[in-house]
Amino acid sequence: MVIKMKICITSSAGGHLTEALQIAKELKNHKIFFFTFYISHIKESLGDYSVYFNTNPRRNPLSYFRIILKSITILLKEKPDIIVSTGAGFTVPISILGKLVFRSKLIYTECSAQVFKPSLCGRILYPFADLFFVQWKYLLNYYGKKAQYGGLLI
Repeated sequence: MVIKMKICITSSAGGHLTEALQIAKELKNHKIFFFTFYISHIKESLGDYSVYFNTNPRRNPLSYFRIILKSITILLKEKPDIIVSTGAGFTVPISILGKLVFRSKLIYTECSAQVFKPSLCGRILYPFADLFFVQWKYLLNYYGKKAQYGGLLI
């Protein structure tokens, strides 16, 4: 018997989303939905996946209040078993709220662009993550024992 889990995959647009789509391919036997911000090509990239959009925060701290409210709405509606994040900062609110308030498991994969130093998002989410992957072995020097080398997604 295969247990289907509900999985929220959250990422910023662009390269983070490309990596998230690679992860989604491996999780195809589960119910997946995405949470990202809208840019023109996203609908094509996400195909038939269910998706929730919010605005790009563009490092505007006030935009994060909208992301927090949208995250709560999504978590209440979807109740994901697992949240998978590939970063960046856009994903922090739903990841932390999902973990602490809604008891979702959190899996974080550091972006492949982070070769020599950890991202801010990775540093923030590391303590909350149930599984934490880096795509470059060098980054294991910066994180604790929880970090695992997973190789490149792309």
